[in-house]
Amino acid sequence: MITTDRMAAVDANAAALGVPRKQLMESSGNAVAREVRAVADPGATVALVCGRGNNGGDALVAARFLAEYETPVKLLGRPETIRTDIARENWAALGNAAIPAATVTDSRDFDLTGPEGAAGDDPDVIVDAMLGSGISGDLREPERTAAAAINASDATVIAVDVPSGIDADTGEPTGNGDGDADTASGPVAVDADRVVTFHDEKPGLTALDAAVTVADIGIPAAAERFTGPGDLLGLDRDPDSHKGENGEVLVVGGGPYTGAPTLSALAALRAGADLVRVACPESVASEVQGFSPNLIVRALPGDRVGPSHAERVASLAAGTDTVVLGPGLGDGDGTREFVREFLTTYEGRAVVDADALRVVPEVDTDADLICTPHQGELVGMGGETADDPDERSELVREFAADLDHTLLVKGAVDVIADGDETRLNRTGNPGMTVGGTGDVLAGAVGALAAVTDPFRAAAVGAYAVGRAGDAAADANGAGLVATDLPDRLPEAMRNE
Repeated sequence: MITTDRMAAVDANAAALGVPRKQLMESSGNAVAREVRAVADPGATVALVCGRGNNGGDALVAARFLAEYETPVKLLGRPETIRTDIARENWAALGNAAIPAATVTDSRDFDLTGPEGAAGDDPDVIVDAMLGSGISGDLREPERTAAAAINASDATVIAVDVPSGIDADTGEPTGNGDGDADTASGPVAVDADRVVTFHDEKPGLTALDAAVTVADIGIPAAAERFTGPGDLLGLDRDPDSHKGENGEVLVVGGGPYTGAPTLSALAALRAGADLVRVACPESVASEVQGFSPNLIVRALPGDRVGPSHAERVASLAAGTDTVVLGPGLGDGDGTREFVREFLTTYEGRAVVDADALRVVPEVDTDADLICTPHQGELVGMGGETADDPDERSELVREFAADLDHTLLVKGAVDVIADGDETRLNRTGNPGMTVGGTGDVLAGAVGALAAVTDPFRAAAVGAYAVGRAGDAAADANGAGLVATDLPDRLPEAMRNE
């Protein structure tokens, strides 16, 4: 099954792979026409009730494949308000092909048969293509009147993707009935006999009393398997948000190194976090602060992070959404003991990188971890790797399941797994083997983990940082360095 949000991402990823939405709409419309042929003989009347989005566009395509039927098409709204270019093109194609079509701009004029305003017998089949998945709230006019008329008809009702007024993820009505002045029984939704959905079944369809057909419309498996621009959908800031609502991140690192925690912190800011604090030894605190006035530095006594700092770091972590643990910590015994002690009591979300990774398999923690090892570090944690991509993916998935944490294993092709889902990322280039790029990745994932789930944060972080690295390589060639990446992250995270 696939959720509404994930389906939108896969659809966009398919377009990025060279399968245009127009081609997918053509395949979807053909699938709807096949469903009509399964329930009605040639010569039957098939009313197609179309909204102004791509859901309606699917039915406009279907009308062209149903030449052996009477196919009155009803567009709910004015043609100039059709929301996408491809749906608009398919509306124009109906006119050019002399296929009967009418517009409904006043719900009082809605009729299921013939041209606008004409009366007639009920159709044999009604195609509900008013609203697709991702719609919320009560049906408005003229969709409300159309839905009531569809439900009152004796025709077989075929819904495109999901019945209008039904949440594709839950199977429940999208509204609460508050917008319905005519009924007191709750929200209005189309009661479909059959549903034609695309690519994969939606979770909410199993709750409906309807026959569900899943149509293969030509979306390649790579659109789901690999990250792409669609994975960035839905990560835009709320225009009404306030400081801190887009994520607060604490980076814990430094001591032997100053650049690593700084790169992580700058990357977290550029990946969208509102506030980023760096907890580091006082011996390097001024150097870290000197990199940027945007950083908030919290100095820890001494020149190494150790067990004595666990309580202070836990206090700082309590007020943040995500902790990035490990950049530049080093590998001393005291450092490992600090990581072990911190994770034993910490119950929040953390990105674990670099020398902190070795502690993860041996610690009992209620924290929600995203581990970002390269393949050597993965083996050091007790995991396995392989040259074959499929075998490597499965090994990472199994190890993630054993750890009960999310893994982002860096490589020429990154593998992201949480024990259930697995995704691959192929952005990036050989120049990113330079030191510091992993610290950038940890920071970016930390910022994303503050606003979305760990698996998605890891997948999007890998994609965006790789994309930033590709832009840096285009500009600098073999001279790429880690500091080239953070400032390129905002552009890399645009879903274009």
